[in-house]
Amino acid sequence: MTKDRRSFFERLTGSVSISDEMENSLPEVREENWINSTPEEGELNVDVYQNQNEIVIKTMVAGVKPEDLDVSISRDMVTLKGKRESERTIADDDYFHKELYWGSFSRTIVLPQEIDVDAAEAIEKHGLLIIRLPKLDKNRSTRLKVRGN
Repeated sequence: MTKDRRSFFERLTGSVSISDEMENSLPEVREENWINSTPEEGELNVDVYQNQNEIVIKTMVAGVKPEDLDVSISRDMVTLKGKRESERTIADDDYFHKELYWGSFSRTIVLPQEIDVDAAEAIEKHGLLIIRLPKLDKNRSTRLKVRGN
C-alpha cells in the first residue's frame, strides 16, 4: 500500500501533486493522517452577558446528562466540559445526513470581572444550561465595630 504524499489542501481539493523533483527541493513537512486521526474536542457556542448584579452564561447542552457536565469556576474564569454520546444502533451507511456533534466538548470563558464563586449557580432545563455568576463589588465597604476586652 503506497502512502498518499499529497498535502491536506491537495487531498481536499483534488489538485495535482507537485512533481518529485520539486518535492525533493522543498523542506520536509510533517503529514498528519487527517482521516483516521482522533477527533478533537468540540467547542460550545455560548452567550455571555451581564446585568447590574451578575454575569450570565447560556449554552445549549441538549443530549448531555447534568451529571456528565463539569463546570469549573474561579473568580475570573469558567470552564465547561462534557461529552455527548451518540446512538450506536444505526449503521453509518444508513445516514443521509450526519451533522450533529457527538463526543467531548469544552469551553473556557475569561470573565470581564471577578465573581463570587460561592454564590454561583448552574441550572439545566430542556437542554439549555444557564450559569449565574454574581459579581464581586470591589467598591463595597463596611465599617467594623471595635470591641474592647
